Amino acid sequence: MSDAKDLVDRHMDALLEEAAARGVAADVLGRQLLHRVVEIWRRERSSDDVAQELRFTADSLDPDTDFEFMRP
Repeated sequence: MSDAKDLVDRHMDALLEEAAARGVAADVLGRQLLHRVVEIWRRERSSDDVAQELRFTADSLDPDTDFEFMRP
């Protein structure tokens, strides 16, 4: 997982830098990235599975809230 994270982080930093240089807002870039991520997931996962992944992520946005699988 560390290799994947390192790879994504390196390319994301470069992408954000290029987007800023071109005047593309980070929010707009984020929406485009999310669209591509969903496309990638849909290649091997069902729509329901992708929806569950997105719901879990949305439900876990608050950094002060424990993940569902964590115990106090």
